[in-house]
Parts: sequence; structure tokens; C-alpha cells
Amino acid sequence: MESQQKFKCLVVDDEPPAREVIRRYIEQISFLEMAGECSNALQVITLLRQQQIDLLFLDIQLPQMSGMDLIRTLQHPPKIVLTTAYDQYAVQAFELAVVDYLVKPIQFDRFLKSVMKALPEKEAPITAEPAASANRGFLYFRADRKMVKVFLSDICYVESLKDYVKIHTVKGPVITKYALVAPEAMLPAAAFLRVHRSYIVAVDKIESLTTEEIQIAGDLVPIGKLFRQQVFKTRIWSPSPGISSTMK
Repeated sequence: MESQQKFKCLVVDDEPPAREVIRRYIEQISFLEMAGECSNALQVITLLRQQQIDLLFLDIQLPQMSGMDLIRTLQHPPKIVLTTAYDQYAVQAFELAVVDYLVKPIQFDRFLKSVMKALPEKEAPITAEPAASANRGFLYFRADRKMVKVFLSDICYVESLKDYVKIHTVKGPVITKYALVAPEAMLPAAAFLRVHRSYIVAVDKIESLTTEEIQIAGDLVPIGKLFRQQVFKTRIWSPSPGISSTMK
């Protein structure tokens, strides 16, 4: 099987710290490649003539020419995600058919959602398929040099392992090289809950829980302090068929 395609990214911002944030995010995603960075629009025009760029992260407020004016000059622009410290340009931005509009400070999970929007559907490393029933929905994950189909109804919980995630299913684990925010962005929020910085659980697979941990598929998953309040705001704390709750 061929190696995973890299999508070349260009970061454009006149502020070095802002470029550094996007560069660090790109480096955390295995299917993205940093092709270069620019501080003004004229540099972008030159670079686009020299190499193929798949995804452009473009600040709106630039010296000499704004990001939106730059877009208007490009005959065959790459996919574009606009970045700005202001939200008043959103309507104008989407009239230019940009992929997304990110307001600074940009969080990694929001950045990742923009990336997933920009990728061609057939190239997306994690893909969701529509289904008549949510229980028959599924995702594809790249694992062991192939794309593995995982039904949502088979997932018990997802565990972060630094640069990888381990998807615990009723049929066994699937390990794939992504940050936890990748599956989190794809899993339906009504059926899956982030309970810890390293864990996402399937609500219907919970067997019991306390204020500190959840028992699921025979394993114990910790509830993080920062997530505890959100966990107990959800329906899983209220007694329902098949779920018991206990307090320490």
C-alpha cells in the first residue's frame, strides 16, 4: 500500500508568534506538511508560483495587501482557511468561498476541524459514512497500513497514547496515529463523551460510575477533574436501564 499522502500547507501571518502556533499544530498532524511561511501577500504570490500548495492558512490583516484582497487576485487558489483576531469579516470571507474562518487565539481542536473540512473526502484519513441508523454508522481509521472499518456501535472507549489513540471495541483494539481530538471531532456528541484528557467513552457502554472513575467493558476509566462537572451534567448520571451509578 502506498504511503499516506501529505498535504502541503503554507502559513501566512505578519506576526511570528501567530505563525508559530499554526506551525506547531501542523507538525502534530501526520498527514500535513509544512511547505513554508510568509509575512506578506507578495511573498505568497511568489511562493505559489514556485510550488504546489494544498492548504493555505491566511491572516486577513497583512501589510501592503489584505488576505481577502490577495484571494481576489488568485486565479487558481488552494483551499484557504482565514485566520484573524476579529470576527466582523466572517460574511465577506465566506463570500470568497474559503473553507473556514478561525478567530484567534486558535485552539487545536478548532484548527483540526478546519483541516478535516479542507481535505478531499476521498483523501480524509478518518472518514464517516452516513447510515440510516446511528447504530450502523461507522468510521475508517488508518491502522497497520490499511483503512480499518469500525462501527460506532462497537466502540467502548477511546484512549490517548501520546501520538496515538487506542480505540477499544467489542471486537478488540484498533491503534491509529492521531491526536485524541481527531476521533473526538468525528464521533457523534450525543453518543460519546469526553471524560478525561486521555479518554472518550461510549455512553451506552457505561456499566457503572463513581465521582472518580467509570467502569466500561470491564475496564476502569478515570474521570478527570476538569471534566467531572460536565460528566455529571449529562444524562449518564441519571439512573436509566442498563446503567448503574454509585457515589464514593
